[in-house]
Amino acid sequence: MRAAPPPLAGGTSGAEALRPLLDTVLDALHDGARARGGPLPPGGPETVAARVAALGAVLPEHGTDPHEALRTLVHAVAEGAADPAHPLCAAHLHTPPLALAVAADLAASALNPSMDSWDQAPAASALEAEVTAALAAEVYPAAGRPDALVTTGGTESNQLALLLARERHGRVHTVVGANAHHSFHRAAWLLGLPRPVTVPTPDGTLHPAALAGALKGLDGPVLVAATAGTTDEGLIDPIPALADVCAAHGAELHVDAAYGGPVLFSRTHRHLLDGLDRARTVTVDLHKLGWQPAAAGLLAVRDAADLHVLGHTADYLNADDDTEAGLPDLLGRSLRTTRRPDVLKTAVTLRALGRAGLGALVDACMERAQDLADLVEKSPALELRARPTLTTVLFRPVTAAEPTDGATSAGSADGATPTEAAGATSTDEDLAAIRRTLLAEGHAVLGRAGADGRLWLKATLLNPHATPGDLARLITLVEGSTHR
Repeated sequence: MRAAPPPLAGGTSGAEALRPLLDTVLDALHDGARARGGPLPPGGPETVAARVAALGAVLPEHGTDPHEALRTLVHAVAEGAADPAHPLCAAHLHTPPLALAVAADLAASALNPSMDSWDQAPAASALEAEVTAALAAEVYPAAGRPDALVTTGGTESNQLALLLARERHGRVHTVVGANAHHSFHRAAWLLGLPRPVTVPTPDGTLHPAALAGALKGLDGPVLVAATAGTTDEGLIDPIPALADVCAAHGAELHVDAAYGGPVLFSRTHRHLLDGLDRARTVTVDLHKLGWQPAAAGLLAVRDAADLHVLGHTADYLNADDDTEAGLPDLLGRSLRTTRRPDVLKTAVTLRALGRAGLGALVDACMERAQDLADLVEKSPALELRARPTLTTVLFRPVTAAEPTDGATSAGSADGATPTEAAGATSTDEDLAAIRRTLLAEGHAVLGRAGADGRLWLKATLLNPHATPGDLARLITLVEGSTHR
């Protein structure tokens, strides 16, 4: 007799099928995190790969059972995770997701709507329309018809912004700062556009005068991409002044606010994004300062009419007579066909926390960044790059040949800069080794960034539960690593 197929997650019986499996998953997550004991597994890549390989065949001839498979593999991935929920995992824009958003994401997976036709996602498509309209209004509060598309993140959003500009103007030139995200260069390549003109950003932000100089040498339509939250330093370009330059030269403005965009939720800090609504398109990620499981990106547009060029017809999904009869056409909402209802987790978060609740989380992380900067400034063994704008802090150990007062530009007695006197290459190599040592020992996850011609340790603080004590522990680990 043929065995019954495994149970499904949906339908009236789906919840009961999921319930015991979820208990197994939750136990494995707990036990795996306890076994790891820190922000990431010790031992480095070879050790982690060996542990995974020791689990046995990925595709056995005969399976084990659902509980064993879940228990073994979830435990292994949790034990071997770089866990952004740990306060010493602070390298990247890698957010610890909110528990309620993860729970909502489970519901999205269980129901599995596909957001490419209304008959696969009736309620989810209506919910997406409501949520995108509300978030677009946050970006463009005075616009008459703003809208937003759900994307997989900043890379897709930036690519869509260039695509929309190309469809408006044809062969459009893109101008970016040297601080801009790498996705603009890849998007121009994919879309057959000229290589972006890159304007130097010696202090980490795009200067209006430098932009004006670059625009003078360009003929034809231009899209300028400014940044609100750079990946290396968390800096924000002077958006109002850049918008003025664009207006004076007939250029359009796009703002990549993948990192900084959710600061709009904060009454305290939203002024940092003044002028954002002057951009024609804006990228925002909610899997950064929105605490959503990836992916949760948006491309907001000031005028919904700009999205009409994305319209596309496939008879089996949006036949003309169905559209004329009133079934919503979803293919123009993305370049993807099958896509998850990522909007559900976002909708649950917005409803549960509200603007004030999300703003409080933003404020907490920005306060922790200031706390970490304070600790660095107080340490004679460390140097702070600059006070943080968002939640990114750059710092580095001070060598014997470097000043201890945070200065980075004054010359030495023989005319050499402090970096030259210390030997920039060897110092940068030492700093990189400190970071890799902390990773290999499983003690801390810090990033690295280049600024001022030197390499810096980067802490990106996105955990609203982190405490000043956690930050002090991080400083102690770095200081201890400098004496090895």
